[in-house]
Amino acid sequence: MRREILVYPDPFLARKAVPVGAVDDRIRTLIRDMFETMYASEGIGLAAPQVGVGKRVVVLDVSPVDETIAPVAVVNPEIVLRNGSVTGVEGCLSVPGVQGEVCRAETVEVRGMDEQGNPLRIRAAGILSRALQHEIDHLEGILFIDRLSSSAAASAK
Repeated sequence: MRREILVYPDPFLARKAVPVGAVDDRIRTLIRDMFETMYASEGIGLAAPQVGVGKRVVVLDVSPVDETIAPVAVVNPEIVLRNGSVTGVEGCLSVPGVQGEVCRAETVEVRGMDEQGNPLRIRAAGILSRALQHEIDHLEGILFIDRLSSSAAASAK
């Protein structure tokens, strides 16, 4: 089922999401809905708070940019390692029509659970690294426009 994507300045987007206690059928349904919503909106990532659910769940499919990377859902994602830094252009389904350059770690290692509740560890570079960091920021109530330079942020908001 496609869900409505919340749009800035909706205050829900600024709330911290809570950890998922157990991956059950409700979480798996949320994940399916999030993938459907993301694809319908032509996005490459979506966090549960963007569809009004305050849980630590993200879905990503960066294959439009790098077809070698399979779609992934991560429950309770946590960045455990960051290396380097790189600046790149980002946009967001919750901030339509706005893009800006954001500095992110070049590579990250993320741990969490898959949609079956099994431990998951992802080592990411390139677009997957950027997308993971962007979506995990959503779980902390941070939008990419919060990371823009002050002059760029003023024009975006």
